[in-house]
Amino acid sequence: MDGALIVLIPISVAVVGLIVLLLWWAARSGQFDDMEGPAHAILMDDDTPPQPPGEQAPVLGDADARIADARQETTR
Repeated sequence: MDGALIVLIPISVAVVGLIVLLLWWAARSGQFDDMEGPAHAILMDDDTPPQPPGEQAPVLGDADARIADARQETTR
């Protein structure tokens, strides 16, 4: 039994040390800098349908043009 502990304790200390080194490297290399960006990117997905050839897509910041386009669609 003592022989197993002599082997297992240094192995477990080495594994814990490796985990600490990996976490330190990840924190220093910027892996945890932007934790919310990917979650917000899913919510801000572009759901506008593709435009037929020859039509110009409305500018995303131009709300009046999008409202006018929506009104034209409902009158057709």
